[in-house]
Amino acid sequence: MSLLLPSLMQAWICTGYGGADVLQLQYRPLPVVGAGDILVQVCASTVSSGDVRIRSSRFPSGMGLIGRLIFGLRRPRQQVLGVDVAGVVKQVGTKVTDFRPGDHVVAMTGFRQGAHAEYCVVSASHCTVLKPATLSFTEAVALPFGGLTAMHFLKKAALKAGEHLLVIGASGAVGVALVQLARLQGIRVTTLTSQRNQALMRELGADEALAYDSAESLPTQSEFDVIIDAVAARSFRECLPLLKAKGRYVAVAGGLPDLMARQKDGKICISGPSDERSEDLTHLLQLAVQGQIHAVTERIYPSDRLPDAHRHSDTGRKRGAVVVIWPAATEASCL
Repeated sequence: MSLLLPSLMQAWICTGYGGADVLQLQYRPLPVVGAGDILVQVCASTVSSGDVRIRSSRFPSGMGLIGRLIFGLRRPRQQVLGVDVAGVVKQVGTKVTDFRPGDHVVAMTGFRQGAHAEYCVVSASHCTVLKPATLSFTEAVALPFGGLTAMHFLKKAALKAGEHLLVIGASGAVGVALVQLARLQGIRVTTLTSQRNQALMRELGADEALAYDSAESLPTQSEFDVIIDAVAARSFRECLPLLKAKGRYVAVAGGLPDLMARQKDGKICISGPSDERSEDLTHLLQLAVQGQIHAVTERIYPSDRLPDAHRHSDTGRKRGAVVVIWPAATEASCL
């Protein structure tokens, strides 16, 4: 079943690797809907650190060649970036039974990307859920990338109530989710950000908010059970003295050295890709509905200014998610 659809859509095309200027707004045919897919009219998407990493070809340490082999040697193989999407179902594949046209959904597109366009295709079985009615499209789309990454690595680190967590680079999409989710688990949280983000960290529940650009400094003794570096600012070796016995260092944007790091003095390094599961996304959105976590969105851009959203993300100083609003967001079906 489907609704009347246009033959063409506007999409931001990543024409090569480089700065935000490589992005061009073009008309493209609507993506093909497979048997297990749904076609979503995009109301809101985000420009995540992952989008910036692919567009700029700034892959984690030691992963440059691997990144090019995966995403494209001379330019991105998938030219429409974007992994977070919130919008309205317009068409469903022949094998889809859980969704129908008109449903409001939130999804992560995974490696197929494609959310930086008026329409995108997502798998009905891969991290796609109904949007809670009490969350706006902009609130809902700000949660998946950072929230699911944070949930994954908190589980991998096996944090327990009462343990002490340090979050390095805690003001981005992953960081703000880590702080909130860890506090819900009864974990003591210390954050390391710039001074301008200290107040935000306290608002989100951090027990202690340190600033790397002030006279404050990190403890010099072993104090933390877990250190999660959300922005690749430090290394396992640098953080070893700060970890307690059997401590865990988590490299969210880890490179090859992190993947190959060996256990040292009972302390381990955790890295690798994060899971994207529908049940986790449902749980994350319900926490937001209940007011236990909050979407943090510093800036919202109209879709015709998507390159500016990339430029802001390029600064490395964004707070929470950078959201992009598409023309469909003003239509009655998206309100």
